[in-house]
Amino acid sequence: MKFQLFTLPVHDDNNASQLLNSFCSQHRVTQIEKHFVADAQHSFWSICVTYVDSTGALLPEDNAKRKKTIDYKEVLSEDDFSLYAQLRDLRKTIAERDGTPPYNVFTNEQLANIIRKTIVSKTDLLALEGIGQTRVDKYGELFIEKMKEIKGM
Repeated sequence: MKFQLFTLPVHDDNNASQLLNSFCSQHRVTQIEKHFVADAQHSFWSICVTYVDSTGALLPEDNAKRKKTIDYKEVLSEDDFSLYAQLRDLRKTIAERDGTPPYNVFTNEQLANIIRKTIVSKTDLLALEGIGQTRVDKYGELFIEKMKEIKGM
């Protein structure tokens, strides 16, 4: 692990900021500590960047390994996206009620798969990747009822 120190004058013309941004974009930063040093007209931010040496720098293939965000409005048909939005709203309501992040209820991908496969039973729901008995018991019935309501079943 290595350290790089930067000072960013309060009245900087962005040169120091650009240098810091450039450095951070080229290294794998693990931590940043910053402290404000008050000295009237000469006040500045002191910034210590902790980073992994050049062998640990971000490589293009590291970015390729990250999961890409899917825009389900582009992937699903207009009708399916409308259903997806309703299921997403239900998920949000449940998550707020239970004080948990929405992805703990079901992920976006799982919601899309519920729609694609027209899931209308707990058995079908269990067959989806990443959905276990606990989620089915806790949330399944609400989502199945919503699917049946929307599909007119």
